[in-house]
Amino acid sequence: MKAIVLTAGEGTRIRPLSAARPKPMLPVADRPLAAHTVDAAVDAGADEIVLVVGYEAETVEEYFDDEYRGVPVSYAIQTEQAGTADAVNAARDHIDGPFAVLNGDNLYDPAAIDRLFTECPAVCAVEVADPRNYGVLSTTDGTVTDIVEKPADPPTNLANAGAYAFPEDARKWLEVPASERGEHEITDVLARVIDQYAVTPVTLERWLDVGRPWELLEANEWKLADLERRIDGEVSDAAHLEGDVVVEDGATVEPGVVIEGPTLIREGAEVGPNAYVRGATLIGPDAEVGHSVEIKNSVLSRSASLSHLSYVGDSVLGRNVNFGAGTNVANLRHDDADIRFTVKGERVSTGRRKFGVVAGDRVKTGINSSLSPGLKLGPGATTKPGETVERDR
Repeated sequence: MKAIVLTAGEGTRIRPLSAARPKPMLPVADRPLAAHTVDAAVDAGADEIVLVVGYEAETVEEYFDDEYRGVPVSYAIQTEQAGTADAVNAARDHIDGPFAVLNGDNLYDPAAIDRLFTECPAVCAVEVADPRNYGVLSTTDGTVTDIVEKPADPPTNLANAGAYAFPEDARKWLEVPASERGEHEITDVLARVIDQYAVTPVTLERWLDVGRPWELLEANEWKLADLERRIDGEVSDAAHLEGDVVVEDGATVEPGVVIEGPTLIREGAEVGPNAYVRGATLIGPDAEVGHSVEIKNSVLSRSASLSHLSYVGDSVLGRNVNFGAGTNVANLRHDDADIRFTVKGERVSTGRRKFGVVAGDRVKTGINSSLSPGLKLGPGATTKPGETVERDR
């Protein structure tokens, strides 16, 4: 079965992290987010991967090339952001039999993807407490009977998880009318398949739609928890590594460093001396963590740099971010309420009691900067030495 993986979206809700690369190519543990989806498809027996690309397509193509784990990879170009059905329709020339469609910005329970392929036609579903923001599935005797988009009064708590296995006939139904939102939705294709076939719901044990910055943090918490301790890089005898810590070949851990896993230190990264790293933390390739820096439960992207005597907690830092010496991130409100963050111009709850900052690529802070909880710093933003930053910039 061919697996069509949607990787064209910029991801406006996860800005500023997606300013220079598609959301599916943001880092989750040791690979991009989309690679976890492709891995699940390959493990389920996909004989070809078709990646639908658009925004900054070269970042996708450079990573996957024309083969991934021995499976051929081809590309389809989505010229306009006109919805998920439009994205799959861009790949129609690659469809010559049953096919799967997976969102490249979702994390799936791999065992469920295997069952999805086996049960074709099928759709992945997940039970949620409040399904009003999802497509909601109705079922009878183990068969999907209906799907309703974002109903005010959901008929069930079974949400569409954005993974489908379609019969070849679905190819002719990809050109669907635009929805009220002006988008061509893959769920309209699913509705047509439901009318003609017995569609099996495949329930996921675990699933994550990575749409907003704190969900990228959650994705890393999930995948870093799967780490098995491995030390391939250079680690000082005077460093202390506890739990599941991976130090990749070419990474360096200096004397006095304490690391409490799960933590992944990628190739070319340098940590310490006397740094303290704890929680589910990703230190990306060529990142630098200076003397006596403390990092907790955070993501540092490629070539990010934290100068000495800084603290970063529950935060996501983009590429080539440089925090000046003594920069401190606050990640907890005095009233203990959930941290709020700006998404598409609106302040929304992250649902997290602790959440720090999201810094886009090339952000630079002056020495002794203080950054408030839930702060967004756009690409290239700067702060002055000693400045307290309380509002997005």
